[in-house]
Amino acid sequence: MTYLDHAATTPVCHEAAQAALEAMTGGFGNPSSQYPLGREAARRREADRAVIAAALGCAPGELVFTSCGTEGDNWAIRAAVELNRRKGSHILTTAMEHDGVLQPMKALEKEGFQVTYLKPDKTGHIDPEAVREAVRRDTILVSMMLVNNEVGTILPVRAAHEAIREKGAPALLHTDAVQGFLKVPFTPKELGADLVTICGHKVRAPKGIGGLYVRKELLSKLKPLLLGGGQENGLRPGTEPTAQIAAFAAAVEAWGPDFNDRIRSVKDYAAQALSAIEGVTLISSGDAPHILAISLPDFSGQTLVEALGGQEVCVSSGSACHRGKPSHVFEAMPLPQKVKYGAIRISFGPESTREEVDRLAGLLRHICEKKSLLF
Repeated sequence: MTYLDHAATTPVCHEAAQAALEAMTGGFGNPSSQYPLGREAARRREADRAVIAAALGCAPGELVFTSCGTEGDNWAIRAAVELNRRKGSHILTTAMEHDGVLQPMKALEKEGFQVTYLKPDKTGHIDPEAVREAVRRDTILVSMMLVNNEVGTILPVRAAHEAIREKGAPALLHTDAVQGFLKVPFTPKELGADLVTICGHKVRAPKGIGGLYVRKELLSKLKPLLLGGGQENGLRPGTEPTAQIAAFAAAVEAWGPDFNDRIRSVKDYAAQALSAIEGVTLISSGDAPHILAISLPDFSGQTLVEALGGQEVCVSSGSACHRGKPSHVFEAMPLPQKVKYGAIRISFGPESTREEVDRLAGLLRHICEKKSLLF
């Protein structure tokens, strides 16, 4: 199998799997229990929290565990609006966010909030000046992803922070950094972010574990996600998934210092090799090291994904959450309609190789030359 869809999910690394196994067998105590087995589980949970927080660039107490990126996005948006709803009614986001952001925005519009959706240019970038112009004195929330999950572009989150300060807006700044965590250098402080979403299964940890950075000044003000036993300082009650947390920390520790250079090298090779094929359009080579987007305008992205899948090559026609629907990200970009509908995303991980790229290139060359998806 040729797996080139690491932006959808990543294979779990050996270190993460081992850490999860140990937590589920030897260290299976409930971290809220007061006997030694429970206290040891709590100690391990906090040690793992410190590992992930250090990689994110925040204090351990500012990291709250969640189940996934979508949960973190929903919670951050809802909590920020609840905190600021008496200060204004305007929200700023982009038209290329993950559905974990866009769907809550649509729900808030139905409740009477005004939402501005900034559109990307044809390369998938958001103009920082457009961000500055869109922030208003009554803006209560700006939610902007750090790295787009379909074209790999880096969005101007820092410019949003600066605009909030310049306009004197009460807005909190949230960024979905699910695709940026460990892939591009940043800290919440450098971005000026109040809330940052991350998740484990994009960095070789299992599915089912994520985190939300909450700036320390907000910890006592943020509305809890749930009500219950008071875990996670009362912000996200429920027995913590210690095995997933242990695996997340192990995956973070196992992310090698050369991984991003290795990934970028394969991606750059792919961008050159694929764009050289007659009939292939390079939409974006991405700013982040692991994502690029191309199009075969004579075909639909979904049928391309299915045909390549039949040859055991895994790519996508956008976010895995779209389930075959046309991608709203490509739709938002000012591209010819045929290019939008023929778009596919290719994404890489530490295990990706040039040989895998060559296999994909050979199949796409066959499709373009034969004008057929039959092999």
